[in-house]
Amino acid sequence: MTTNQKPLRILLADDDEDDRMFFSEAIAEIKMSNELLLFEDGKDLMEHLIHPESELPHILFLDLNMPYKNGLECLKEIRADERFKEVSVAIYSTSSSESDIEDTFVEGANIYIKKPNDFSELKRVIKEVLHLNWQFHTSGLNKETFFFSI
Repeated sequence: MTTNQKPLRILLADDDEDDRMFFSEAIAEIKMSNELLLFEDGKDLMEHLIHPESELPHILFLDLNMPYKNGLECLKEIRADERFKEVSVAIYSTSSSESDIEDTFVEGANIYIKKPNDFSELKRVIKEVLHLNWQFHTSGLNKETFFFSI
């Protein structure tokens, strides 16, 4: 990586403190230049995103089941706002419910990741998602490529 390249700006919205901690540790161990911002709920995330001075993330990991504003509500707001059309949104959830996967696909998420139970799997999944060629990935998006299976 060249020194003038900007760090990858990553946001995670997840109400589970342990999940936020494991995600942070996994990102740190991947050893790529990044800025990671963590949010405990969808309301705080959206307040940050719409703030005029906030830099847009390259990728946003979004838990579905959060208090105040859930991940699906956040996703709908993000996709309804022209400012965020280039932001890649990864749904990051314990749910593997067909309806959750379908709803987030329809609402414009880029990928759906079922949270791994194992730290080394979590690292592998995050690393793969961060290295995706998003333009290629989203151009051929279909339900089969949408659900990231571990």
